Amino acid sequence: MTENQFHSKMALGCTRLQKDSVVLVIVLACVLCAPCSARYRSARRHEAPLESAAEEQWFIQRLDHFNGAETRVWKQRYFVNDTFYRPGGPVFLMIGGEGPANPAWMQYGTWLLYAQKLGALCLLLEHRFYGKSHPTEDLSTESLRFLSSRQALADLAHFRSVTAETRGLTNNKWVAFGGSYPGSLAAWFRLKYPQLVHASVATSAPVHATVNFPEYLEVVWRSLAAENPECPLVVKKASDTLLARLNDPKTYDNITKDFRLCSKLQIQSKMDSAYLLESLAGNFMDVVQYNEDNRAFEGVVGTNITIKVLCSMMLDSSLGEPYDRYAAVARLMQSTFSQTCINTQYKSYIQDMSNTSWSGPEAGGGRQWVYQTCTEFGFYQSTDSPNQPFSGFPLPYHLQQCAEIYNLSTSLDDAIQQTNEEYGGYDIRTTRIVFPNGSTDPWHALGVTQDITSDLPAVFIKGTAHCANMYPARAGDLPQLSLARDHIFILLQKWLAE
Repeated sequence: MTENQFHSKMALGCTRLQKDSVVLVIVLACVLCAPCSARYRSARRHEAPLESAAEEQWFIQRLDHFNGAETRVWKQRYFVNDTFYRPGGPVFLMIGGEGPANPAWMQYGTWLLYAQKLGALCLLLEHRFYGKSHPTEDLSTESLRFLSSRQALADLAHFRSVTAETRGLTNNKWVAFGGSYPGSLAAWFRLKYPQLVHASVATSAPVHATVNFPEYLEVVWRSLAAENPECPLVVKKASDTLLARLNDPKTYDNITKDFRLCSKLQIQSKMDSAYLLESLAGNFMDVVQYNEDNRAFEGVVGTNITIKVLCSMMLDSSLGEPYDRYAAVARLMQSTFSQTCINTQYKSYIQDMSNTSWSGPEAGGGRQWVYQTCTEFGFYQSTDSPNQPFSGFPLPYHLQQCAEIYNLSTSLDDAIQQTNEEYGGYDIRTTRIVFPNGSTDPWHALGVTQDITSDLPAVFIKGTAHCANMYPARAGDLPQLSLARDHIFILLQKWLAE
């Protein structure tokens, strides 16, 4: 993957109530860099490891929760922060997502403010097959059959039950939190294991699985247009120009130079051109998804590049024609992430993604997450809608990767139907889940943005991006973001009293 190919998210806070001798335990589920999803654009690639006082610990987990004859086990990584814990206080469990669990969350984030107020014990559980949590000896397609949201939810249930027993927390109420894919897990944990989870905060959660997700880029258009109505029009003009030039091999040398490609551009199939076009569009997709999110504490680079920055460049005629400005944006991103060039060879990408070793180039999460999209979620951010600014990476381009990387079917309809039957999609039926989403975040299109019932409320935050309410508060936060954090806290207080 290029540095952009791996979208993502993160985590939030909680509250407590103590009623008689009943202690409340709060589970905080969090996608640390990720959905976030199908093209899994690289937020994580831009993170520098931060020093953390949290010491990694290990939990003996079952390999297959749904086969009683399977006795194999493995070690699942987790972290503990007992700095704020007071006897009788709640327990916060942050659930890791589609990438390494980042121990920086044991030192930073809104949830720690809640922990300090409530005397909470804080835990972070890494998702199976990500980071150092290796259930199998490799990442072969045969091994990846043990990677699914159902197995991850069962991991949570087993971890919660054993931890409650061993730490003397069996009478405690648990509340699940999560952002992006772990936001979905937080909601589904409450749905599937209501006896273990009292309530959930499911932030930026794409709860509806869909093979084709062209709405993602439609939101990108609207988010760019909110900054300046001309911005997405110029982006579209640039993208269309690039697409047209890809039909003329005489332009390849200039394209190679303009976008600082690592090797001379060669287009031998539609997959080659689609991969290049998607890689360059990813510069805009990532910035929109995380626009102005307070993520620097994670070690993320480039948080200063916002929609405002991109649109100002795309509207700057001194940089040349729209195509030239598009190339200037690509070079800005390369400079920001200290890259001398970008590898846009589809063949190289497939080779990296097909490596099944735990030391392989995509073992950090790329191979695993795309497998989950091929078998459970889809989420493919295609250019199939006319109401978006990019060109050239339609749905078949995404589906073909399932076949080339994992030798899986390119027909995902049954798998996606099964996921929505399992969890309910938009029509989730349970109680005590709040669904925060940001209007700028493209993932809100697959989330709950209107109240389902009074016990399944939505918190739609205008002008904020992916998982914004989970990140540490700062002076420049929009008033509605601060109010959303407070509102979630109030909802938890109410539910924990029930």
